[in-house]
Parts: sequence; C-alpha cells; structure tokens
Amino acid sequence: MKQNCWEFKKCGREPGGKKAAELGVCPASTEKKLNGVHGGKGAGRACWAVAGSLCGGKIQGTYAQKLTNCWRCEFMNTVKKEEEAGPEGFSHTRLGMERTLEKQKAAIAPPREPARALVNR
Repeated sequence: MKQNCWEFKKCGREPGGKKAAELGVCPASTEKKLNGVHGGKGAGRACWAVAGSLCGGKIQGTYAQKLTNCWRCEFMNTVKKEEEAGPEGFSHTRLGMERTLEKQKAAIAPPREPARALVNR
C-alpha cells in the first residue's frame, strides 16, 4: 500500500493527527489540486511541490527553496522509485503533476457528444 508523507514520516500533522493542534496542519495534507498525484491523498505523495509544507518541524518555504532538501529526503526517493516504473512515471514538478492529473481525468471522462448543427426551418 502506498503511504502518504505523514504516514511515512509519522509527523502527526495531517488533519486530526497527534500534533496537528499543537504544530498546525501541514498544507501537503490538505492540498486539493494535487489530490491523487502518485496515488496519494491531498499532496501526500507530492509534498515537495507544496510551498510551506512542514518537514522536520520547520516550514520549508517555496518550492524552489525546499527542493534541494527534498532530493535528500528518504520519502521523496521512495516515491520516486515506486512511481518511475509506473505508467504515469514520476514528476518532481507541480506542473508535471498537474498535467498527469489532467491526462488521467481526460482518460476516464465520458466521451462528449458532438455539437448538433441547428437547422433552419
């Protein structure tokens, strides 16, 4: 079973987590646009793409500022290994993740009926 970052790290900062009231809820756990990326809940398997996520008890800042630390993160590297071989692959960029989600949604969306021309009577 694929784990989200808060499960892997056992940080307790997900909604209802043991440390959420004390330290606040991590924005990776409530991110809606990246829900489903790499099979995670919220951005639970894409936490490196969320500005202000909390790792090691510290706010990590913007995507650009934190990515250097994330490349050394055991969790990110675990997700990378798990996802590289999959059909969607692995993306470390938010744009890449959003494009993957768009493709997934398009693939499961019902086909649209062609527009019918109006006929003058």
